[in-house]
Amino acid sequence: MCGESKVYTTHQTENSALSELQSIILNEKNNVPLFQRYRALFSLKGLGTEEAVDIIIKSIKAEKDSELFKHELAYCLGQLQNKKAIPVLIDLIKDPNEFVMVRHEAAESIGAISESETIEILKDYLNDPCKELADTCLLAIEKIKYDHSEESKKVDQGVNIYGSIDPTPATTETKDISELKNILCDQKRDLWSRYRAMFALRDINNDEAVEALSEALESDKTSALFRHEIGFVFGEMQHPKSAHVLKRVLGNATEAPMVRHEAAEALGSIASDEVFSVLKEYLNDRNDVIRESCEVALDMYEYENSNEFQYAIIPDTTSV
Repeated sequence: MCGESKVYTTHQTENSALSELQSIILNEKNNVPLFQRYRALFSLKGLGTEEAVDIIIKSIKAEKDSELFKHELAYCLGQLQNKKAIPVLIDLIKDPNEFVMVRHEAAESIGAISESETIEILKDYLNDPCKELADTCLLAIEKIKYDHSEESKKVDQGVNIYGSIDPTPATTETKDISELKNILCDQKRDLWSRYRAMFALRDINNDEAVEALSEALESDKTSALFRHEIGFVFGEMQHPKSAHVLKRVLGNATEAPMVRHEAAEALGSIASDEVFSVLKEYLNDRNDVIRESCEVALDMYEYENSNEFQYAIIPDTTSV
């Protein structure tokens, strides 16, 4: 890992910590490695204060170079569920010149914040030429409707064991892996149902669940968004049996970058012995998103194989 790092402590004032994090994330001198910006971003996410949200909003407006980092900023705004983020997220969705991954993540974050009045805005993009955005808006609308429905009140909506706000709830209709696999792999079914089966399999997280998700990832021909979400789920599960399919996805140059990106970061989270050489191989990929994803994933690999207490740390920036 480049440079030393330190964990945020109570001895630091909140203002100095926030100022340091903002300096890292904005990277105005262009001298902070991307993986350090990621760690600083997740430190802000962990703080979760109004000031932290303000810094992420400022950063997303300023970011011009990295599609990967900008989409991660949008993701964190959704996970923090702060309504003040809605205007900037809507601006990202509306901009046809914005990165595909960023527009998708902005729409998903609108769904995570789950304010009913945003449904009408999302409806405007259900037929957008960008299929990934259109699919995300459909899911976000359904999620918001679900969150405000009587059905959701009957289900425990507590934070899942992964601590994430998912684009759909896991289905509660069955826990039978064979049934869930049939739903997941049925390419004629709607995305909402397939996603709900996906998250149910994630929560089961055993060998059979991994096999079902792997089959769906490699057989699906309908939606890059769907395939990318399976990659994300594998990163949460950190199950070593998913590494073989993730390596094939990362190595498939014809696959959508957003899918290959999730495969790379999932491999970094799994952090098994064979992962390091695979990620190193794609550090020089022709696609910026893949190169950057592998850089971040290698840092995740080092973290998972270290004695560090947490991923969300404040790197030492005395030289910045």
